[in-house]
Amino acid sequence: MRNFSWKYFAMTGDLDAYLLYREAGDSPEGSGPLPAEEEMAIDEEAQ
Repeated sequence: MRNFSWKYFAMTGDLDAYLLYREAGDSPEGSGPLPAEEEMAIDEEAQ
């Protein structure tokens, strides 16, 4: 689901898709958001 929502966001710019992507990234244990390095890698991959 996370991968799909990111690809949808990258193609459409839909804010709801991005929010779903962020929500899917948070683990149930509450580890928080992704580290900055991983987010940058994902952003570069999408472009």
